[in-house]
Amino acid sequence: MQRVVITGMGLCSSLGHSRAQVVTSLHKRQNTFCLSDVLPDIVVSPVRDTGDDAATARLKSWRHRRYLSRGGTLAVLAGLRAVEDARLPRLPEDMGLIGCAAPTLDVAAEQGLAAADPLLLDALWLLRWLPGTPVSALATLLGVHGPGLALGCACASGLAALGEGWLRIRHGVVPCLLVACGDSRLSLGGLLGYARARTLSHGFVPQEASRPFDRARNGFVPGEGGAALVLESLEHARARGARIWAEVLGYGASLDAGSLAAPDAEGRFAQRAIEKALQEASCTAADLDWVSTHGTGTRLNDEMEAGVLRRMFAGEPRLPLLAAVKSWTGHLASACGALEAVVCLWAAAEGFLPLVRNLEHPLAADLPFVTERTQWQGRSLACGLVENFGFGGQNAALMLRLWQEKSEQ
Repeated sequence: MQRVVITGMGLCSSLGHSRAQVVTSLHKRQNTFCLSDVLPDIVVSPVRDTGDDAATARLKSWRHRRYLSRGGTLAVLAGLRAVEDARLPRLPEDMGLIGCAAPTLDVAAEQGLAAADPLLLDALWLLRWLPGTPVSALATLLGVHGPGLALGCACASGLAALGEGWLRIRHGVVPCLLVACGDSRLSLGGLLGYARARTLSHGFVPQEASRPFDRARNGFVPGEGGAALVLESLEHARARGARIWAEVLGYGASLDAGSLAAPDAEGRFAQRAIEKALQEASCTAADLDWVSTHGTGTRLNDEMEAGVLRRMFAGEPRLPLLAAVKSWTGHLASACGALEAVVCLWAAAEGFLPLVRNLEHPLAADLPFVTERTQWQGRSLACGLVENFGFGGQNAALMLRLWQEKSEQ
């Protein structure tokens, strides 16, 4: 079996588009939470600009960019940035691509669609609605011809894409692979869907609306963004002298086989996904330094997840620190797992974790959520777990370890 490492990471996010920008946003507590322009009283977390760099210029010069949805655009920009960050002198022709980018849920918001007169539709307008279009766009822009895959596992999609990439490299299908994810549900159609389902945070000012694991929580804040990671076999990375960010140690996934919306109340199968990731990594819960929780801020999900975490770490003398990145970015739906992995790895490499914003009255005071009171001086942040639980009872977990070259010789 091949060991799998991360050699490139890229974002197009509300926290910024580079490691320095994201770290600065976290330290200065900057975010973009505001009231929606299209649906009054709904708090959202938009990406206010997509950057001004080589990736942006490259995409702007591509004549077919109009066939990308908003989420697809964010995924492609993140993918181009991740490839640049990987410092690949030459992209392998057989480089694989895995992506997830749900189409915008609003016909009126898609450029080129003229519902009043179907004869005025753009040629190939359907491309904006196909989940595989961002993968095809990246293949074209990068000139790679390896296997491609587009995933749709709701809020677990980003981690599932990384897990499938890990499996492909681990078993020697490809030596190098790009995972690129993007999503945006900030259109009228997307926001109305969430509002009708009564899953959105309400009754708070924008900066206080996202409050994972707080007793006053009543829903999530929808966001948007893109995240991408370059995965390589350790052998391939070392052969080219690559800088390595982290190693992917294990992956687990499961299905609740219950409600299409609500999680299994006891979190039995969410826990199974986590246990599978630990098993694949040949680790136990005691080996974890931190956990990036799904932490949406909805009543049912947070209650379920807190129960799972309690059971996972029951009796352990040392508990991992718990982060909730959605309190900074909002919920990125299918792209959340990839973005949360990148943000936590960049932060952990700097010796800290993002605190859980607005956590004033924790629903589980016995769990070590990261707050202003958290002390971690001298504590290792090397080994972490990212977990996501999506609509349809789709669960995924990914175990990561920061790379330390001296200890990996």
